[in-house]
Amino acid sequence: MAVMMIMPAVSARHKEVKPDKILFIPHDNRPISDKQTAEVVKKLGYDVVVPPDNILGDRDNLGDPNALWTWLDNNALEAKAAVISSDSLVYGSLVGSRKHNYSRNEVAERVERFSQFRKANPKMSLYVFGSIMRTPRSGEASGHEEPAYYRSYGSDIFRYTVLKDKEEVEGLSRRENKEKAFLEELIPQKNLSDWLGRRAKNFAVNEDLIRLTRKNVFDYLVLGRDDNAPYSQTHLESRHLNESGKDLDKTKFQTMAGIDEMAMLLLARAVNNMRQETPSVYTRYNWGRGPYTVPAYSDEKISISIRDAITAAGGEAVTKPEQADLVMMVNTNPNGKTYEANERNNDGEEREGTQYFADLVSEYVGKGYPVGIADIAFANGSDNALMEQLRKRNLLFKIRAYSGWNTPTNSSGFLIGEGMLVRHMKKDDVDALLLTRYLDDWAYQANVRNTIARQLTWLRGDGVYGSLDTKREAVSLRTQKMLSRFASQNLPALSTLEEIHVYFPWNRMFESDIQHQEYKEIHFFKK
Repeated sequence: MAVMMIMPAVSARHKEVKPDKILFIPHDNRPISDKQTAEVVKKLGYDVVVPPDNILGDRDNLGDPNALWTWLDNNALEAKAAVISSDSLVYGSLVGSRKHNYSRNEVAERVERFSQFRKANPKMSLYVFGSIMRTPRSGEASGHEEPAYYRSYGSDIFRYTVLKDKEEVEGLSRRENKEKAFLEELIPQKNLSDWLGRRAKNFAVNEDLIRLTRKNVFDYLVLGRDDNAPYSQTHLESRHLNESGKDLDKTKFQTMAGIDEMAMLLLARAVNNMRQETPSVYTRYNWGRGPYTVPAYSDEKISISIRDAITAAGGEAVTKPEQADLVMMVNTNPNGKTYEANERNNDGEEREGTQYFADLVSEYVGKGYPVGIADIAFANGSDNALMEQLRKRNLLFKIRAYSGWNTPTNSSGFLIGEGMLVRHMKKDDVDALLLTRYLDDWAYQANVRNTIARQLTWLRGDGVYGSLDTKREAVSLRTQKMLSRFASQNLPALSTLEEIHVYFPWNRMFESDIQHQEYKEIHFFKK
């Protein structure tokens, strides 16, 4: 009898424990939005469940919001938390939020489904991120992700919204009033009405999301200011949305500069809450303007963006590095400017501030601090001079996290989310995440991409930088070869790099899907 009574207990002790399940709906299927973000949390042992690509939005397919709602309902069982893009569930995707033709009633009904989902899943933690529509400076800057007329009138529309925003904040001069009237005549009324009308619907959706947050439908809501400027339509709408949610604490609702980093921040928040932890972050900038830098594609000082990102991820700022779970080192230019990674001054030669910042990294690593680097001196790629210093000093795999892949706030926010989580990982997993960023941000974005862009005319077929078409396969093969060569010269200790494969899922060179051996060993559950 005694033996029989013991057996079930022994069996129970050996029963396999399922990993905690987190539902994750990104705002599109770009590698950084989707699997590179999920990969970080996956390495901690969580079951990160992501919708299949065919219902997520991409460059041409705006996504399927109804299919995503069905997927969410069907996969909610036993999930501890959900990190969800409201743009995906309301419009289909981030690009869909800019180009959709849904009526006000259609989008309002989808917003209300969040209330129904909360009632059906009262114990699930629900974290939602959405966008305040961007205002690209020009048609070229829009990357074909705005309505077609933006290619012709984008610069005029941007300038018109600058004047609208400034008019509200401080008023316009007589000359500026005349310019505004001129732009109203110049921009075709049907195009301006279409663009502003869609924004009005999206603004109303964001107001509805704030209302649901007030009713505790969401545990946390963040609205990201996609590519914007100190004066722009995005900045104008953000001011009004902040006013709408001013009664809500920042632990419940925030607006922030950026958008593509929000998923990483909220996944970190979900993990931190499940672990009942509040990671501490100490921030150190390069000398010069440092925290007062207003980086490209943003409307505020980088120190404000970083402070808000720490809050969004469920952390807290501290004033001493020895107190920190993450020592965040921010590579800014001393003059406070942000350059583009494909500019000539990103040639690897030391610039003002390079040695100073590299010395700081060496010092902090030497003291055993958990260092992460937000590399934001250049947008859309690494600072080659800094990376050369890290390589020479054998620091590339002694730091804990790195990010330098897109806009400065994208990079700093992603670094915060990942940097909080890597402290729970094995060294091999930390190195694999670093390798992904080095291959993408440093090797591809800051170097190989620019070289191949200049060589496109050598390749057979039809295609250009923004639409590779029949040149896509040739560009993939050439990129693989150049990345392997770059890695052998700069990352010689890594033998796995013979396994590099490169894809261009959005049929353009702006972003790539770089897969290596460690990457292929990760299994993402797509149901």
